Amino acid sequence: MTSTADPDYWSLLGLGPEADADQLKRAFRREARRWHPDLNGNDPVAEERFKLVNEAYAVLSDPRRRSAWEQGDREGDRTHDPFEHGFPDFEDYLEVVLGEPSRRSEVHTPDNDASDSWREPPVAAPPPPPPVRAEEDLESIVELTPEQALHGTTVELNLEDGTVVELDTPPQAGDGWRLRLEGVASGGRDHFLQLRVLTDDGLRIDGLRVHYKLPLFPPDAALGCAVDVPTLDGPVTLQVPPGSSSGRLLRLRGRGLELDDRRGDQLVEIVIVIPADLGEAERALYRRLQEIALEAEDG
Repeated sequence: MTSTADPDYWSLLGLGPEADADQLKRAFRREARRWHPDLNGNDPVAEERFKLVNEAYAVLSDPRRRSAWEQGDREGDRTHDPFEHGFPDFEDYLEVVLGEPSRRSEVHTPDNDASDSWREPPVAAPPPPPPVRAEEDLESIVELTPEQALHGTTVELNLEDGTVVELDTPPQAGDGWRLRLEGVASGGRDHFLQLRVLTDDGLRIDGLRVHYKLPLFPPDAALGCAVDVPTLDGPVTLQVPPGSSSGRLLRLRGRGLELDDRRGDQLVEIVIVIPADLGEAERALYRRLQEIALEAEDG
């Protein structure tokens, strides 16, 4: 089976075009929490995904920008990078963007309501604080199967003082989620659980959606190619469009998890890799490409 896909703001937020304003805001709040760098150890992939989520909401919540995007104007969506000077604290970010009061003590779950206002985040945001580490709070990694993440499950946490704490994970949880147990560790410290939901094929589970990183050599990304990618239902052949860059998201419809009458999609992220050992002929080709690029700039 061959599938084609294009980047899609709706898929980034886990919604479809029929979603109303309230659903859009709830989805944005969920995805912003899921990918904010503060909550992902300042992981660069999470930073880029957080920017995309922010961009998706900015476009879809603005009727004029949404209409232009739906008509095929993709370049006009990227006016500037509001995070070029750093990422604000997550709770402060929500307070600015959604106008809601800060709630720093709550568990990181995806189903909190957002308010009705939208404003662009500040261009010159202060640098974020360092992520929470073990010297202040404790953190454990909990591995879940896709089914456990989908329906929720009960996990046991053995604390350093011998106390056993039971916690019910929320349904439709995703890889990388952090759940906070407030004040359960010695000295009144918090204990965080970081969820890992990965398959042996490298599929990351995120609610009903599945994420997969597809490594490509530069010629394949530049010229386009057909490549087999794993899915929960077995491998499928994906047609990669020409001119694909690292970070581009391609969607495989209906290849995610299923719950009731809903079925998620699979997002395939392009990752361009450079071979570690280049032969002389390959080096010559890259040098020629470099010369062509320089000639184009001078011309």
